[in-house]
Amino acid sequence: MKQLKTSRHDGLTTVTANDRLTKYGQNEIQHEQREPAWKVFLRSLGEPIVIILWIAIGLTLISASYDFFVKNDHAHGMSAIYEGLVIFVVILINSSLTYWQKLKAQKSLDALSAVSRHQSNVLRDNTWQKIDATQLVPGDIVDVKMGDFIEADLRWLSVNELQVNESHLTGESDAVQKTRDALPKETELGDRTNMGFSGSTVVNGSGIGVVTATGMDTELGKIANLLQQTKQQKTPIEQTVSQLTKRLMLAAFGVVTVAIAYDLVKEYLNTGMITITGLMNNISGAIALAVASIPDALPVVLSIVLTIGARVLARNKGLIKSLSSVETLGATTFIASDKTGTLTKNEMTVTRFFANGVNFAVDGDGYDPVGEINSIKDGKNVQESDFISFLQSAVLNNEAQIQRDENGNYAPLGNPTDVSLIVLGHKAQISRDHLLSQTGEQDCDILRVLPFESTRKMMSTVVKIGNKYQLLTKGAPDVLMRHSESAVLADNSVAIDDAKATLEQQVLDYANDALRTIAVAKRELTKEEALNATQTQLEQKLTILGIAGIIDPPRPEVQKSIATLRKAAVEVVMITGDHAATARAIAYRLGIVTDKQAPVIEGREIEQLSDEQLFELAPDIRVYARVSPEHKQRIIKALQKHDQVVAMTGDGVNDAPALRAADIGIAMGINGTEVTKDSADLILLDDKFTTIEKSVAAGRTIFANIKNFMRQELTTNVAEVLSILLGTFLITQPIGHISELTPTLTTIMVLWVNMISDSMPSFAMGYDEPEHDIMAVKPRNVNESVLANHLLSRVMIRGFVMGFAVFIAFYWAAKAGMQPNEAQTVAFLTLVFGQLWHVFDARSSHTLFRRNPFSNPYLIATVLFAGISSLAITMLPFFNTLMGTSPLSWEVYIAVIFLPALPTFILSGLKEAFKIKIW
Repeated sequence: MKQLKTSRHDGLTTVTANDRLTKYGQNEIQHEQREPAWKVFLRSLGEPIVIILWIAIGLTLISASYDFFVKNDHAHGMSAIYEGLVIFVVILINSSLTYWQKLKAQKSLDALSAVSRHQSNVLRDNTWQKIDATQLVPGDIVDVKMGDFIEADLRWLSVNELQVNESHLTGESDAVQKTRDALPKETELGDRTNMGFSGSTVVNGSGIGVVTATGMDTELGKIANLLQQTKQQKTPIEQTVSQLTKRLMLAAFGVVTVAIAYDLVKEYLNTGMITITGLMNNISGAIALAVASIPDALPVVLSIVLTIGARVLARNKGLIKSLSSVETLGATTFIASDKTGTLTKNEMTVTRFFANGVNFAVDGDGYDPVGEINSIKDGKNVQESDFISFLQSAVLNNEAQIQRDENGNYAPLGNPTDVSLIVLGHKAQISRDHLLSQTGEQDCDILRVLPFESTRKMMSTVVKIGNKYQLLTKGAPDVLMRHSESAVLADNSVAIDDAKATLEQQVLDYANDALRTIAVAKRELTKEEALNATQTQLEQKLTILGIAGIIDPPRPEVQKSIATLRKAAVEVVMITGDHAATARAIAYRLGIVTDKQAPVIEGREIEQLSDEQLFELAPDIRVYARVSPEHKQRIIKALQKHDQVVAMTGDGVNDAPALRAADIGIAMGINGTEVTKDSADLILLDDKFTTIEKSVAAGRTIFANIKNFMRQELTTNVAEVLSILLGTFLITQPIGHISELTPTLTTIMVLWVNMISDSMPSFAMGYDEPEHDIMAVKPRNVNESVLANHLLSRVMIRGFVMGFAVFIAFYWAAKAGMQPNEAQTVAFLTLVFGQLWHVFDARSSHTLFRRNPFSNPYLIATVLFAGISSLAITMLPFFNTLMGTSPLSWEVYIAVIFLPALPTFILSGLKEAFKIKIW
């Protein structure tokens, strides 16, 4: 109070508060400085593939200028202009899609700010008043009660049975009992019981605190600061494509340079000089080579295939926010998951209880009051009389409620432990309201309530049932045993000394299963005792009725999903703010660990570990407990240093920085906070861990399809480059009407193949189903080239054969006396139908004979469209002018449609017969 220069009784003055508001700023989270959209778009224009296309445009402008101003050849100049315009349109299409893919909404900080926009009850100028929470300043005295949000970080000055839910920060589902006691400075966040934290909610009692921090200085603000400092990682497919395109860019430069140099040397040897005219004459071929050297449509097709994958995920209740993250799921090797709300339901539930000497199991999870109660011994339904006294006492000695919300779901009101007992009562058709409304012999009235106090760890209620008076008490089992004289076992009242061993063993069994325990007891009273006895006089000579075992239950589908993921070589790691014993027990139940004594590293241990030490431990640890947001980030980064692809799941604000740091962040869509959802790449619309398993399988399928379409695209590029190079190197003299400077393919022909006849069937492969059980293999190595495992050799062999066929077709047409545009049209259609036949081989990791060609109707449709449209542009005058195509005879059309199929069928047949992997 002295440090903050404030008064417990008067609060701050308005003048002082305004001065501090100027000094510290409003109590809100600062927004991250975002890059303008125009900068994002401009950066997309500088991608390696796009740079090659810019160079091609530059060459067309140079060629056009020479034609217009030197040669006065306006027809050839306009042809160059058309080429440049078409290339420019391709750039706009590629860059727009790339820009759209990368420009996703960054709302995390806005959502963080929204958490605090409420009213606060503040003492100012010796008067309690309501003010906007954004106006809070350090030194303000704040009053809170059940149901209130805590709007800033507070040091408690007084508490009255104050319990606060801090799961958004700590990951613990249990409410925290608050005190005003001094604590050691090194106390971890989850154990700072004398503090209240911004964004928390009061679930019981009331308290008065002094504001110690606001805005970015709060624990919530520190998380926002972590979000700003955490750079999003490039996804594996982004890294793969980036490396591939850089190599293709270098290859393109090399090919074009070699081709131009060869032509210039050839000119020098023939004429003894190098002329500008000779250089300009070579530019058309150079432009075609530059465009042919790179898969122009790669960004477009990649975006489309990833979009198809996103739709698949959406059908599986997974909403992907970043297209490139779709494939990341398939490469995931570690899933680091928060416990509360992700692996568990964040709904305290009684799963077992001990009453009348019998152990009972309770079906159902969470707040939905549906489930059967069965005896663990024989598994059969039991009679209500076996536990009615226990449950009636637990329900009547209770002030919690469950209510239906606007969506028809049950929502809790009150202490989570009390709520769990109310739900248990409903499962046995025992309702507090119903009991209190009964009349006659069962008429029940509550006469006195002795609230729970942390000092005595009990709550009691005096009730009148008919003409009888009773004290109902619940609390910690060890405390109640000290205040009891007997316990009910097998319909008999047994002295507490004789029953103590049984009760203690029951508590121990529950504790070993990570169940929190609460005992329920009662005592018969006289009317005089009921109305006038003191609390101390009442809470003695109790008879224990039973013990409830309570847990935040694991989600029912998680165990099977974890087993499936483990089969797929994907490890699950639990990272939670909960206690070590609870975390280990839940991890064992779910199959994350197979040893009940598996090692658990706590946050305080992580604090003592260097990054190198954590790096050594991380691959072998599966459970982390009592961790902070900073610890989660360190764990993820340690795994990433081992070249692991890490997915992080979570639902609380405390998970947001880790979700941003992970290779892919996964948030719960129903129970997750807005902060978490906006920081994530994938949102589970059904909050089911099973959806992650399905998403991993979808991601692997998507990558398999990406490899297939890349094989198709690159094979076509190799064929294009080779056909043009063969024409450059082998045709040194005119052949019929064909000049030695006539390129095999025009630039626009190459662009048509890349953007239409090749790309459309390629993206249709995104609809292919996997060839085998995709979850029975290990994740792909993200450091391995996309062309690994003989894919490069298949690309080169098929591309060389296809390119040679295109050149032969061009050479044959020249020998047959065709005009240049006719010969180029023959080469063009040979290439088009060559790659259309090849697409059926590219979709299989084996051969085209292993896959049903009609299993993908989208592929059939796009192949037909590409083939028909490619034939059409050779017959329509407009395209004849634009692309330099020319109509052919029907005999030639038949030849260029069917003869290009021979290389694919022959190579696939040889591979099928002789099992030649490199083919």
